[in-house]
Amino acid sequence: MTKPTRSLNAATSIRSVMVWDIGIRLFHWSLVLAVLVAVLTGFFGSPGTTSLHLFAGTSIAVLLLFRIIWGLVGSTYARFRNFLFRPSQIIARFRELKAGQHNRYLGHNPLGAAMVIALLLVLLIIVSTGVVVLGGTLKQGPLAFMTPYAVGSIVKEVHQIFAFGLIGMIGLHLAGVIYETLIGREKLIHAMISGKKIEEPHIDHPTTVRTHVVIGLTSFIAISAFGFGLVTTLSAKPGLGVPLTALDSTYEKECGACHYAYHPSMGTVALWTGILEGLPNHFGEDATLPDATKTQILHYLLDNSAEHWDTRISKVLAKPNPDDPLRFTATRFWTRMHSDLPEALFKMKPIGFKGNCAACHQDAKRGLFAPQSIDIPQGDKL
Repeated sequence: MTKPTRSLNAATSIRSVMVWDIGIRLFHWSLVLAVLVAVLTGFFGSPGTTSLHLFAGTSIAVLLLFRIIWGLVGSTYARFRNFLFRPSQIIARFRELKAGQHNRYLGHNPLGAAMVIALLLVLLIIVSTGVVVLGGTLKQGPLAFMTPYAVGSIVKEVHQIFAFGLIGMIGLHLAGVIYETLIGREKLIHAMISGKKIEEPHIDHPTTVRTHVVIGLTSFIAISAFGFGLVTTLSAKPGLGVPLTALDSTYEKECGACHYAYHPSMGTVALWTGILEGLPNHFGEDATLPDATKTQILHYLLDNSAEHWDTRISKVLAKPNPDDPLRFTATRFWTRMHSDLPEALFKMKPIGFKGNCAACHQDAKRGLFAPQSIDIPQGDKL
């Protein structure tokens, strides 16, 4: 465990010693960048930044794996055993600061160590819940094959709560860095860049065991490769409650002759029944079909309605607008998700009207509507 050193005010021959090895420094600044991207895309991003958010989250997961391994085999002050302080030591550090004392620690001081451990644990929770959210709500990732939408939706709230908590912890961490820099006169940022701190003669220099480093890097590469293979294999499994069959040919031919043929998982039994029964006045037009064709299409739609699927779209569009219950574009969800798009966009080629989902959603015919599959076309006004 790290021992306190004397104050920097003591008269000493100033020499620097390597405290933070290259592995810790690369981890630290890579994590800073990954967390920054994850926070920005998570709180301020659009559907188009979903891929970047997922990349940042994956990067954080890989970095955490490295840090866990490095906490076992890295140099002296990188190892967990050297900054696991007892609660009494953390309280004592509070008392030191209150009394205006600034005893040095060559590695982490008790408060800094507690924050590092807390940050790592919170990041592990955020990454873990993120995988569940991805699998449940978007039906993507290694847990999509087993995670219900309801579970993903609930865990999303937990994910967001810890994300807000992370921001608060980062604020406290930065406040601690500023305090130690200005009051304790410890150049922490410089130390995390150069790896060096001012030497204390009575404290043993940090050491690195080369064989441990080789074992650590080998373990990291092996576990990463295994994890990548496992994630790829599990991600290839069909998502739980995801429609896999192609659209019925009769339905696609008859309904697709006038407009985009909506995936049956987008509508409930009540909606499809209402639409098929109202074909003589289908949104102002006569769309009457032969009885046999109408019956075939109705049976297909009812057998594949929203009640049979577990996708995001089958859940959110199942809540119709009471004033316009048969129109997808009148639902609260559709309105909210498209609120930032100008009305003129829907009148441009090749979109044409609000209900032309396939014009922007490349996976609309499969009923998925993944954020990464959104591609708003450019065109001329009608």
